Amino acid sequence: MKIRPQQSSKQTSALLATGFGISLVVPFFAMGEIALGNPSVYNKNQLIAQQAGKVEITLVSYAVTKAAYDKIIPQFRSQWKKQTGQDVVIKTSYGGSGTQTRAVIDGLQADVVQLALALDTKKIEQAGLINPGWEKEAPNNSIVTRSVVALETREGNPKKISNWTDLVKPGVKVITANPKTSGGARWNFLALWASVGKPGGNDAQAKNFVTQVFKNVPVLPKDAREASDAFYKKNQGDVLLNYENEVILAAQQGKTSPSYTVPQTNISIEGPVAVVDKVVDKRGSRKVSEAFVQFLYTPQAQREFARVGFRPVNATVAKEFQNRYPKVSKLYTVGDFGGWNAVQNKFFGDRAIFDQILNNRR
Repeated sequence: MKIRPQQSSKQTSALLATGFGISLVVPFFAMGEIALGNPSVYNKNQLIAQQAGKVEITLVSYAVTKAAYDKIIPQFRSQWKKQTGQDVVIKTSYGGSGTQTRAVIDGLQADVVQLALALDTKKIEQAGLINPGWEKEAPNNSIVTRSVVALETREGNPKKISNWTDLVKPGVKVITANPKTSGGARWNFLALWASVGKPGGNDAQAKNFVTQVFKNVPVLPKDAREASDAFYKKNQGDVLLNYENEVILAAQQGKTSPSYTVPQTNISIEGPVAVVDKVVDKRGSRKVSEAFVQFLYTPQAQREFARVGFRPVNATVAKEFQNRYPKVSKLYTVGDFGGWNAVQNKFFGDRAIFDQILNNRR
């Protein structure tokens, strides 16, 4: 079957113990656009004055984190004000992780970035904006959110899809984005690969299984948003490979009434956070930016992430929400595959395994 692409530091521990805050939040929402379509809004030569009583920073993140940050930012505001007496203006920009990455590299003056995968943060590092070693600048190797891949089905699950092996059944149509262009689809691909066996195990069996899955993929959208539109708006497919947190948030917002399962062999979808060193040093905003990053690991911030569908990285909060998130018996990480550079070279580079799978899908 031919798959047709759709068009379409560091803040001190003493400060952490006593808390942080912000006094003024200016929403800066840019879904899929760069600073409302105008990168020059944050011209590289344009500095925001850092006054004694006020400081400004910009958070750039991917779209589905907005619901959590709408709650987290006011809490940080209150505590920082109480601790320092200083007001903070936090401007925010939300969009696709790849789009946000390009925007920062092209000049969007982000003080803090939280993106969908470390590979995007690495691109900003390679552009000279983030210092090497950023992974060690925050707790948990700078991973601040986690999720897993869910199998989202039609209401009532008429095709009885409950695990990875069901995706290769005759007549089952699978919707997933193109991992060459979508970070989310790369997580989907790794979960599929890991479902056959331990990463680095029997590659021939894993490749054969993933090839069979992609034979059941009728279209190949460029990103996760287009994949969701294909499933819901165009009524294509029987099952959508999606982030668990996306499924939960959509249900909370009344957009869907989903039927979904979380396979017991899965991949830990990890969202990193980093301070953009070149920007904070130029704008004099390092202290508050680093404090904000550290605040994201506190129980109060982690609870807000958990409430909108992310699996907490804080152990205490994880216990509080353990009944909400089904336990996964075999949870792999990108580190089990050798890290993102190894993953990119092995699976998603030109003529690498994914290209081979598409060429052999018939």
